[in-house]
Amino acid sequence: MRARARLAAAALACCALPLAAADKAELETLRSRIGRLHEEIAGAEESRAEARDQLRASERAISQANRRLRELEDKRGAVRGELAALEARKSAAGAEIAARRAQLGRLLTARYLAGESNTLRLLVMGEDPDRIARELHYYGYLSRAQAALIASLHADLERMRAVETLARDKAAELEAIELQQRTERGQLLRRQAERRKVLDQVSARLRTQRREVKTLERDETRLSQLVERLAKVIAPPPEGGRRNERVPEAGAAERAFARLKGKLRLPIKGVLVNRFGARRSEGGPQWKGLFIRAPAGQEVRAVAGGRVVFAEWMRGFGNLLIVDHGAGYLTIYGNNESVLKAVGDPVRSGDVVATVGASGGNPESGLYFEIRHQGKPFDPLKWASLR
Repeated sequence: MRARARLAAAALACCALPLAAADKAELETLRSRIGRLHEEIAGAEESRAEARDQLRASERAISQANRRLRELEDKRGAVRGELAALEARKSAAGAEIAARRAQLGRLLTARYLAGESNTLRLLVMGEDPDRIARELHYYGYLSRAQAALIASLHADLERMRAVETLARDKAAELEAIELQQRTERGQLLRRQAERRKVLDQVSARLRTQRREVKTLERDETRLSQLVERLAKVIAPPPEGGRRNERVPEAGAAERAFARLKGKLRLPIKGVLVNRFGARRSEGGPQWKGLFIRAPAGQEVRAVAGGRVVFAEWMRGFGNLLIVDHGAGYLTIYGNNESVLKAVGDPVRSGDVVATVGASGGNPESGLYFEIRHQGKPFDPLKWASLR
């Protein structure tokens, strides 16, 4: 049971700790539980086919392709930085080698001007012993300095060769990443073309289903059930099967979420089309969140620190991402073109977690956004500023 308690704490941690800080096995267990939960929900819906289900495969693929491209771009940036650092090291090593060579040249010149036979000449000419000792010490110093400089020069040359090898390796890695990016972009364009083709085929049925009150009600019920089940997965019951009334908190960051009321910023900038509590023009349940119209591809940012507990395609909401902020608080981001985080990933306030789209059969590009506490939705505009 200790492992289960640690799993709950890991899932609820909302400060952006390194992934290595969470126990890998427990994180995989959390991901497995949430994966099974999604399969259960999807399986329960299979008997009721809808037109938007035909978009599922292409929209999932678009999300995954965009995520891979984002990861490759981050990796390319990191490799470029490493390559620049290596080039700086190479330049510094070159300057050091040039300085060593100049110093060695001066020593060799001094040795030449002093003459190679000076030591023997001093001994046979009967010079003052103190002077002989001083001269011998000087020549010894020159020899040692010369040997040290030669050894140092060899070492600098070896380091230079090592840096050059690393730089060549990084340049090759960068070239491979850029080649992979070109391949991924080609796949993304094909997936987008597939989605447009399917959308053209089912557009009439989509328009009809979007006006059906039962469809809207099913969508709302589906999301509420998901949130309820996620709460059970995130915080499994203690030994004996009795559940705590309060969700355990992992740290000050979770406790701070409740104090963010009125201070949050909305995930995107756009046109607020639908507000919490407003009645839908087509009838059915009231809006439980906001719909913000925005161009496809715009970045969606987390409103606060937390941990991703859901990142999958879901009927009615397309590519859906849910962030847990601890103490029963969740934020929900729907209809995304792409989700850029995976279950278990920590996020900080302002981190890019998705990109705007019109997935799930949505008629226009934008973001559906909710805030929930202990499963209950409430008005995001009481927590977030429109500015």
